[in-house]
Amino acid sequence: RGAAAGFGLVRRPARPAGRTGRPVCAAARRSGRTGGVRGDTVNIQEIPVVREETASAVSFRPKLWQIPRPISAVYQRLPEKTAALRRRLLEIYRRHSRVKLASSLAVEDMLITDLLAQQGLRVEVFMLQTGRLNAETLDLADEVRRRYPALDFRLYYPEEKAVEEYVQTHGLNAFYDSVELRKRCCHIRKVEPLNRALADADAWLTGQRRGQSVTRSELTLAEYDNARGIAKYNPIFDWSEQEVWAYTLQQRLPFNELYRQGYPSIGCEPCTMPVKEGEDIRSGRWWWESRDSKECGLHK
Repeated sequence: RGAAAGFGLVRRPARPAGRTGRPVCAAARRSGRTGGVRGDTVNIQEIPVVREETASAVSFRPKLWQIPRPISAVYQRLPEKTAALRRRLLEIYRRHSRVKLASSLAVEDMLITDLLAQQGLRVEVFMLQTGRLNAETLDLADEVRRRYPALDFRLYYPEEKAVEEYVQTHGLNAFYDSVELRKRCCHIRKVEPLNRALADADAWLTGQRRGQSVTRSELTLAEYDNARGIAKYNPIFDWSEQEVWAYTLQQRLPFNELYRQGYPSIGCEPCTMPVKEGEDIRSGRWWWESRDSKECGLHK
């Protein structure tokens, strides 16, 4: 899981304490370095902090998002909902010659993966190993291999040269500086590997849902991916968060440990943070940007 330093593969970049998770200073944000060595990350433990925390201050810490506890009515309709999803997946599989599932190992993707495996559908499930993923996400990838040994599960990596050029030109964490630089980083680490993963596919599946964000509120089951000239399906577009978690808990599917820490939506480590209870579940993604720009370019 490691590589040359220039490749930018950082298992757990140092994160500052507190709600925002922002880099400590502008210079560190631009270059991702301390002590003059490009590519190093800020180690918050080395920075002296004078802080007096009272019991009252602790009591005012915001309550974070928690894993939903589905109500009984959700469990009651789950068999019908699951049966319909099985039919959707089978129909899509029969309609195309090479279908692939793009998985971030989110609970939505794990749900689809589980049903594909149950039905024995020969669909490649792939993950984009951006080089900036959380250790918990990488641990889950190992668990997927153990749970589904017959599954065609693959990782796609960004081009090393492109990553090195970005880091050398802009800095390891330059994505904090502008939407343009953030989207450029996403293109290098996610979009370009996705293009390679789908080069020989005639259809792909996603775990997108309408309820995930304002940018996905008009989502439909079937789309046409004009950029790649292939079909695209969102098989659980009409599932609720409670329904997804009802299936996950009922089937005892493995899931990312970060969900237990207040992360309802999980991407790259430096671009994801916990979410307060009641907030939009994707508000922790690229939190420094406005709501209408919170996409990485995978789902244009």
